[in-house]
Amino acid sequence: MTLAQVEATARAAHAGQTDKAGRPYAEHLQAVAEGVRARGGDDEQIAAAWLHDAVEDGALSAEWLREAALSSRTKDIVLAVTKRAGEPPGTYAARILATPGALLVKESDLAHNADPARLAVLDEETRRRLTEKYARMRALLGRVG
Repeated sequence: MTLAQVEATARAAHAGQTDKAGRPYAEHLQAVAEGVRARGGDDEQIAAAWLHDAVEDGALSAEWLREAALSSRTKDIVLAVTKRAGEPPGTYAARILATPGALLVKESDLAHNADPARLAVLDEETRRRLTEKYARMRALLGRVG
């Protein structure tokens, strides 16, 4: 799949979905993909950024991912950043760190999720909870702040 095809697939898969602030979910996917590009990521990582929440959110199935015309590296990154039910955060972080290319995608995801302008529209309790959650994950990934 080309990056344009991956983007179109991700947008279609998440159509009608919104983020916690009520914004179209595709805006988050685009921001993560652009963040990966800005951080020097390659096309495989950018493709994974577009798809990073697709399996976790049930927008696309794991079977779809297995069969998709994507590189094995892109598929590995998507699976690495896909949270699993009941999985401890440390196990999740270890999988990301062990998967080549996945850390950059997760860093971009966390950066957009923790964007103060994005968090500002949320209620105080949700903003506090998410800020702490993102900081804990950054620490588990060996990142400061």
